[in-house]
Order: sequence, then C-alpha cells, then structure tokens
Amino acid sequence: METPAPDRTQEVYDVLKYIIDPEIGVNIVDLGLVYDVTITDQEIHVEMTLTTPGCPMSNTITMATEQILLRKFPHRQVTVELVWTPAWTPERISAEGLEQL
Repeated sequence: METPAPDRTQEVYDVLKYIIDPEIGVNIVDLGLVYDVTITDQEIHVEMTLTTPGCPMSNTITMATEQILLRKFPHRQVTVELVWTPAWTPERISAEGLEQL
C-alpha cells in the first residue's frame, strides 16, 4: 500500500470546503464535521459527523460530499462514513468557521 502524499489529503479537505451546511452557512470542514480523510490508490474514505443525529440535511450533506469528491477524483471510489462518536460540539468550529458565523 502506498502512502499518499500529504498534499493530496489537503486537496481533499480543500474540496470539501465547497460544501456548505445549509442550516448554519459554514463549510463542513471549518464547522468541524470532517473527522478524518483516508486516501489509498483506489479509495477516498471520509469519516464525518453531523451537528445532530437527526439533522434534516443528512442526505444532502453526505451526497454532496460523495459527489464533489467523485467529480474531483473520478478514478477513486468514495466512501462517506457518518459517525456519532465523538459527538460534534461547537468547540470543533475552526477560527475561520467562527468568522463565517
């Protein structure tokens, strides 16, 4: 297994910043919803959460995440895994995210 170049992971995070949580108006990276990104030669795996388990925008956000990554990296499979541990809290919002609020 080849270790991806660090800039590729940053490129994924940069692409994910185009996805805005429609209820809060902040991108999902600066909102702290993306917990981890793993890249292999064949796959991009995104581990993320939502602000609440009952978030009405769950399908919209996860589908947007998959679609934008498939568009940017068409030769890789994209998997988005929703996790609830640790639970999201407002403390996860980045300084850039706080400026957007």
